[in-house]
Amino acid sequence: MLTIQDCIELSDLTEEEILAIAEHEHVPEMVAVELGNYLVHTASGEKKIKRMIADDIAHAKETGNVKHAAVLKTVLKHYVEHHSKAV
Repeated sequence: MLTIQDCIELSDLTEEEILAIAEHEHVPEMVAVELGNYLVHTASGEKKIKRMIADDIAHAKETGNVKHAAVLKTVLKHYVEHHSKAV
């Protein structure tokens, strides 16, 4: 039986990237793993994930959650460094 950690590791995304997708889409983590796994394997999907994380950053700033915005900026930086089609 696969655990959620196994699924995350198979998705080519980090747990933090999965959590950003879950936050953006308002879905459970496992659904975000499935969505992220699908999106990360297409050029347009990689860009969509980048946009989701950027949207999460904007929302965190708008709501005054500067600490969360800073964490998400780190997630976005890592994501762009590891997913060349996201640029």
